[in-house]
Amino acid sequence: MRRPRRLRGPGLAARLGGWSTRHRRTAVLGWLLFVVLAATLGGVTGVAEVTDSEGMSGDSARAQRILEDAGIEEPAGETVMVTGAGPEVWKPVAAEVARAVEATGEAERTRRPVPSEDGRAALLEFRMKGSAETAGDRVQPVMDAVAKVREAHRGEGVTVRQYGQASADKWLGEMLGDDFAKAEWTAVPVALGILLVAFGALVAALLPVALAVTAFVAANGLLAVASHQLHIFDTTSSVMLLMGLAVGIDYCLFYLRRERDERAAGRDAETALRVAAATSGRAVLVSGLTVMVAMAGLFLSGLLMFKGFAVATILVVLIAMLGSVTILPALLSWLGDRVERGRLPFTGRGRRRRGGRRGGRQGGGQVGGQGRPGGRISAAVLRPVLAAPGIFAVLATAAMLALAAPTLGMKTEQLALDKQMPSGSPLRESAEAIGETFPGGPAPARIVLKTEDVDAPRVRAALAGFTERARADRHFGSAVTTTVHRSADVAEISVPLAGDGTDAASKAAVERLRGTLVPETLTPVSLHGQAYVSGDTAGSMDFDGQLRRGIVPVLLFITTVTFLLMLVSFRSLPVALASVVLNLLSVGAAFGVMTAVFQHGWGAQALGTEAVGAVESWMPLFVLVVLFGLSMDYHVFVVSRIREAHRRGAPTRAAIGEGVRATAGAVTGAAVIMVAVFAVFGTLSMQDMQQMGIGLAAAVLLDATLVRMVLLPAVMALLGERNWYLPRMLRGLPDLSHGADADADADAAGAAAGTGVTGAAGAAAEEPVLAPR
Repeated sequence: MRRPRRLRGPGLAARLGGWSTRHRRTAVLGWLLFVVLAATLGGVTGVAEVTDSEGMSGDSARAQRILEDAGIEEPAGETVMVTGAGPEVWKPVAAEVARAVEATGEAERTRRPVPSEDGRAALLEFRMKGSAETAGDRVQPVMDAVAKVREAHRGEGVTVRQYGQASADKWLGEMLGDDFAKAEWTAVPVALGILLVAFGALVAALLPVALAVTAFVAANGLLAVASHQLHIFDTTSSVMLLMGLAVGIDYCLFYLRRERDERAAGRDAETALRVAAATSGRAVLVSGLTVMVAMAGLFLSGLLMFKGFAVATILVVLIAMLGSVTILPALLSWLGDRVERGRLPFTGRGRRRRGGRRGGRQGGGQVGGQGRPGGRISAAVLRPVLAAPGIFAVLATAAMLALAAPTLGMKTEQLALDKQMPSGSPLRESAEAIGETFPGGPAPARIVLKTEDVDAPRVRAALAGFTERARADRHFGSAVTTTVHRSADVAEISVPLAGDGTDAASKAAVERLRGTLVPETLTPVSLHGQAYVSGDTAGSMDFDGQLRRGIVPVLLFITTVTFLLMLVSFRSLPVALASVVLNLLSVGAAFGVMTAVFQHGWGAQALGTEAVGAVESWMPLFVLVVLFGLSMDYHVFVVSRIREAHRRGAPTRAAIGEGVRATAGAVTGAAVIMVAVFAVFGTLSMQDMQQMGIGLAAAVLLDATLVRMVLLPAVMALLGERNWYLPRMLRGLPDLSHGADADADADAAGAAAGTGVTGAAGAAAEEPVLAPR
């Protein structure tokens, strides 16, 4: 026999909701003032972005820091490849290109064309004048001049291709602006449309979108302020928008759905808000806290990019979470049943809701999605799952492991800018053609040497010896060049690498530089051993190495913290363990999907993307942390309702059926919105944004369907009453479990109103449980 439930005072979420409903004008005006002030403050301070060295790792970062400390700014380099039948064809065209780019006044240090091994092409290199940071804004006249030469020789068997840092930066700047606008103006209407279908009323649909957008605006302003202490990447705002829309809409959706269900069940407006605050409000706090703590694990990665992502996500989740438990109940209290205004004519819900309130509910109301399509679908899915949980647990686990299988062969790399571009882009075609004809040409290795006196004879001899050995080595090209900065006693050496910049040959060349040539020739003449190999290939290797070292502590941190939060929240050891295991299955499936699509190309064309032979190096760690946080949304809300039903006295299988069906509509709606928002990012131009969008969309879809609708209820059904096991030594943990406050509030409200309603959301409202008792 279960001991009587100990009633306690209202929790934090209930107190916040109660204060907001009593002081709704203060809550609404305070929220608006906060958003305006945060946005204004961010606009005034501006955003401080990372320096080049801050965005790197290992020796690459050390090399760049030497240049930055010495005030040496590497000019933006450009290359033009002229291809023809032979030197007699390409030489005059190459000379014409050189004259044309110099005539623009933006180019300098134009070098003599370097012929290819077969003599059918030449590579012309030059640098943009002025700062490399603004070169992308000034490169258009140079590109026009090259294009004019190209057009003048069209049809003569001559091909002219241009690629370099300035032209790539120009494309990147334009693309990021267009993509961010596309994401902003597509994701919000898509989410609003889904919410219109979910709620069937315009006002109800607008509330989650308004909360998410204002939370993003405020967080973006605060992020700008924080960026002056922790510099951020230019993609951080896109990540914040994605996460802000996802969690902001989700939290508001769950809260609003619970309040609407309570009203449909016959409760008065005040009691419905109180129950929603004590149940969904508390789940929002737990879920938000879990997401923030999980994202804090990114600080252990050792990479500034992830630290910026962590700050951005924590800010937007914190603001969205607080808004959901303060401004939302204030608005619902003010709107009352006007939240149903703007009802769509085809939904057919208005009469049912009004009838529920008019006649009260003596076991016949509709709660938690019963009578809605989501409720019927969940009932149809749950019937066989709860009847044969062992079979479905094995089948669902096998399906998730099969999806995760490609992860075993995952290849990661820091994608070069040309791979970030979509196929068919003229710049990408030029980069690929130049790389094939002149290996290492577009992205050579760069050695930075710091000495006491760069003009000393032994240093000069060392530089000459290094150049001679590099040119004679099959790992490198012959176009080895040295730039000396006498005022800083620094030398830079550019060394073309074998391979395409990302393959094994290029990596072997970097290893040979670091392991043999540089230590034997340059390190002995350096100042305190400051001779470092950098460049795109070396930078990618350093970045990957740091990620591999950082992923283990991050994984240990988030799994441990998630386990502890779930243990304290539900006071159940099996539930906490299941949370971690199910999350790992979802993450593994996401990794498998990304590997299959973007590395092997399976289904890439159907998804409107393309394979690049690898997964962006920062993507696995980012997806791991984000999914561990986001999947808690569904887990917390579903298990909370199961826990509520069990606390009211329902057997575990009955509670599982009731809890899953009660949350089916909200979880399905939230998942569809998340998938839609992530899918929008999967349509953007940058390859890393596509990988992030498609990977997260696939993971959320699997997590909300196969995991939460099949695997979770199957596992809990197999465990039975053992779900609620808590070792005696852990029974002194704080009791933050869900449902007790809500039950007490609902019981008191139902008794006072004389409606006969008992329990949070009223178990009597549910249709007969489909599982055998």
